[in-house]
Formats: sequence, C-alpha cells, structure tokens
Amino acid sequence: MKIKLKVWRQKNRDTPGQFKTYDSPELNEHMSFLEMLDVINEDLANKGEEPIAFDHDCREGICGTCSCVINGKPHGPNRGVATCQTYMRSFKDGDTIVVEPWRAKAFPIIKDLVVDRTAFDRIQHAGGYISVRTGAAPDANAILVPKKDADLAMDAAQCIGCGACVAACKNASAMLFVAAKVSHLGLLPQGQPEREKRVLAMVKQMDEEGFGACTATGSCQAVCPKEISIAFIARMNHDYGKALLKGDPHAAPGQAG
Repeated sequence: MKIKLKVWRQKNRDTPGQFKTYDSPELNEHMSFLEMLDVINEDLANKGEEPIAFDHDCREGICGTCSCVINGKPHGPNRGVATCQTYMRSFKDGDTIVVEPWRAKAFPIIKDLVVDRTAFDRIQHAGGYISVRTGAAPDANAILVPKKDADLAMDAAQCIGCGACVAACKNASAMLFVAAKVSHLGLLPQGQPEREKRVLAMVKQMDEEGFGACTATGSCQAVCPKEISIAFIARMNHDYGKALLKGDPHAAPGQAG
C-alpha cells in the first residue's frame, strides 16, 4: 500500500510551521504507524531532505511518548491504543493521512511532531508521590486494602502521561491526567497522610502551567489509550473540595471542577 502523508513541519517553537505533503514508498499494512514514519524518514534522508522529528521510546504503548494527532484524533482512529499501537491496516491504500502535534499552550512545540510536556513532570513533582515511610514489601503485604479500592487504584495508575486528554479537550484541560495521579495514591492506605496536601498542590501547579478548565465533555476519556474514566475527575473534585473546607494552609484558588 501507499499513502500521502500530510505532516506538520516546524523548525522550533519560535518559527512558524506549515503542513507538507509526502508520497510514501511501498508500505506493509501490518507495520505500525511509527514504522511507517521510519520508512518515510529513510526515504527523505536518501533524498537529502530533513527527516520528520517525532517522539518515541518503548513502542509498546507503555511510555506515552508517541504523541501524534492523526486525522484529527489523538493517537489515531482506534480506541484504547497509543500511536505506536496504531497499524497501517487501519487506513486504506491511497489515503491521505494528516499528522500534527498536540495543540496546547502548555505543550509548546519543540520541533515538528515533538512537544514539550515537562508541565506534566512539574505537576507530578508538586505532589504526585508518597514521602512518608511505607516500609518494605512485607509491610505493604500486611496492610489490608479492599479489592474495590485496589482495582480502582490500578485503573488510575494505568495513566501513561501521554497528554492525549489535553490534546482532545477544547479547553486543553489536564484534569484527567491530574485526577488519575491524585486518585491512584488517594485510594491506598499509604497515600492517606498527604491526601489533602497532594490534591491542593497538584491542582495549583496545573493552574500555574496554563491548562484550561474542565467542562466535562468526555473527550479526554474517549481518546485515552488506557481508557481512564472521567469518574476520577469527580473523585478528585471531591477530595479537592474537602481539602479546601478543612482550610489547609497549602490551599490556593484552583480550577478543579
């Protein structure tokens, strides 16, 4: 099969970008989307042109770095998969495929399809951890956790921080990401001592990074490669409200809700 690739090219964040169209060499329908980009880049290099810059690492749907908007949808046409798990058999011979980076003020473009997502790192550093002593493995095994809570915590912990939720949201909200990070720790006994402090600090950092407010359209859930539920946003809002009512000294006006 062959396709036309209409891809966003931008030298850096200070240089205007534009779409450029490339005809692909012969492709195998069973190759992944990233393998297709590899083939296109090899062809460009052979022609003396600059290859397309794109993020990738594990290529197994785990790391979250393969962040592309494909034909208007983050990660492509299929549900519950990352870009690296999207295969060319999802498209037809002769198709024109439009590829662009995440579009959000908080994710400035570095080059072509690569964006700076360190805003997520700063939100994590603000409170997405447990600093109290949790003991060794035998201690953790001795703490009883209801199965329902353990299952919910694992559902939230699946978040790979790819940013598709931000890219899909009309407001570029990071609420699903933050809610997942807040909830998976807040559901476990080890996360209770810092529960209020955590949610206040992470929401405050989210606001400072310039992400938009959540209007609960569900677009984030629809494109999440791990299909994380927006119910976690409601859970985070509950924790946030309780923390504000307690008058925590770390409290600051936030956009949760």
